[in-house]
Amino acid sequence: MTSTAESFRALHHGGTPLVLPNAWDPVSARIIAEAGSPAVATSSGAVARVLGYDDGQLTPVAEMFAAVERIARAVDVPVTADMEAGYGLPAKEFVDRLLETGAVGCNLEDSVGSQLTDPAQQADYLAEVRAAAGADLVINARVDVFLYGGTPADAISRGRAYRRAGADCVYPILAPTEQLAEVVEGVGGPINAHAAPGGPTVADLVGVGATRISYGTSLHKYVMDHLAELLPQLNA
Repeated sequence: MTSTAESFRALHHGGTPLVLPNAWDPVSARIIAEAGSPAVATSSGAVARVLGYDDGQLTPVAEMFAAVERIARAVDVPVTADMEAGYGLPAKEFVDRLLETGAVGCNLEDSVGSQLTDPAQQADYLAEVRAAAGADLVINARVDVFLYGGTPADAISRGRAYRRAGADCVYPILAPTEQLAEVVEGVGGPINAHAAPGGPTVADLVGVGATRISYGTSLHKYVMDHLAELLPQLNA
């Protein structure tokens, strides 16, 4: 387990951008791995919708962990799981249950119910997760300030606190591309940025300093939109 986590952690420092198309079930995970991705990331929003729920910690905890386990079993590459804000679980329980799924990384966000979490409280939780996991989890700390009209300074302040708490990577989701370079410089260390089929592109984001790129729910939405477009043709 540790060696797999360490190999995944090393991908954040290899000089080549780590591009993670997000999966939502074992089939999509296999397709991503077979296409050559060195790791698979899950999308909590996409997984939730496949299970019949919406995003926002509305998926029952046991169902989310079970879904992550099925994805981890389906591929031979490291899996990092988007676990929203941790579902209210104490850090030790969260870590134990996540490691049991076979995942070696997690994404933890700092807002719940459209409200930003106090940064000191979030840093404390991340520190507890790090202490419980040791080197066995690669922690991607999502910074949600840009979802609520925040500034690069807000993102930098939170990102630095989360790095000090033990996060391996900081994810200022939906940071405007023109502001991301300031966040990259201000936070330091690996920075995750959000791409989508309609842009911004990997090249756009790497150009301003991002080292890890993920797609969130955008790939699932893209596939579902194309299915919706196809169905009238099938019924013609």
